[in-house]
This record gives sequence, C-alpha cells and structure tokens, in this order.
Amino acid sequence: MIVKVCGMREAENIRAVEALGVDWMGFIFWESSSRYVSQHPDYLPMRAKRVGVFVDAPLDVVHQQVEAFGLDVVQLHGSESPTYLRDLRDALDNGASIVKAFSIANRDDLSQTSLYEGMADYYLFDTKAQLVGGNGRKFDWSVLVYYNGSTPFLLSGGIGPDDASHISVFRHPQLAGIDLNSRFEIAPAKKNVELLKQFLYEIQQNQ
Repeated sequence: MIVKVCGMREAENIRAVEALGVDWMGFIFWESSSRYVSQHPDYLPMRAKRVGVFVDAPLDVVHQQVEAFGLDVVQLHGSESPTYLRDLRDALDNGASIVKAFSIANRDDLSQTSLYEGMADYYLFDTKAQLVGGNGRKFDWSVLVYYNGSTPFLLSGGIGPDDASHISVFRHPQLAGIDLNSRFEIAPAKKNVELLKQFLYEIQQNQ
C-alpha cells in the first residue's frame, strides 16, 4: 500500500518524514494553500517519490515545476478536464504519473470518475469541502462500494492518528494507498514525525 504524506515544505522535516519509509511526499504548488511551496527547499526526497499538487494550473506551469523539482507524480486537485489530462500526458516527457483528485460527499460524486478512465494512473478521493484539500475531515468511506472503475485510488481526507485500525479493515479491490496531511501537523506544512511513526507502525501491525 502506498503511503503518501502531503503538504511538505521544510528541509529537515522532509528528511525526517522520508526516513520513516513513506512512499510518496507531496508538495503543493497552489498559492492559496497554507502549505504552498514558494521556493525550492534545501532538501528534497531522494527515495520517496516527489508529488507535485496543482489546482487548475496552466500546462506550462506544471511542466516547469516538474522539471524544477524533479517530480515523479503530478496530482491534479482542481476541475481539470479529461482533455487537460490528455494534453498533460503528451507534455510530460519524464514519464511522470498522473493522479486526478475528486471531492466526494456521496455516491453521486463518483459518477464523474468514468469520464477520466484511461487518463490518470491513479485517482485520489478526498472530502468535499469549501477548501481544496487539507480540511482534516473524512467523508463516508462506505460510499466507495459504488466505485467500480478500473483506475486504482488513494484514500484521502482527514485520515488521522486514530484511523490505523479503520484502514486495516477497509477493503476495496482498487485501493492503492492512503494520503496523510493535516491531522499529522504541528503547523501547516510541518508534520509531527512521532505521530506519523506510531501510525505507520500500527498500520504495519494490522496488515
């Protein structure tokens, strides 16, 4: 299972979280976010995959950040169209994977995923809210029983230190991983390493 920690920014915090063995680390390139990465950190992960998070960004901006940060994965968290994803795929010459995020409140919100089949390598299911991501709130995971697409997904939205046991019993054939962010923070873009360490240990124990 992929473990992604999103909303990273500070070099030493990046080093410490990467040392826990997480698989992906996310960097947010949306200026309205409190976790916005405005400059190149002194350290970027060398083992964990680098994920760039964008919200309706022009394709040239995405490509520029992919090059500047050596991104392995591009996560789209806005209202990007299937055509946008197709054009992005053509523009990415480093083979980066594409993740398309969807805001979920009920089963009807899953219907939009069918339009993107074959366009993204992964989906990410987050909680529908006023803010784009990082809200610290979960949606009702049981609605995902109605997701029958072929694209694997990451589970996101308010996953916290007390959710290890819930994740261990959650089953879906397309579940590929989990996305951790605000509920493991000391401050925006600074993660509590000990909380993450304990959570990851509990996940491993429950597998």
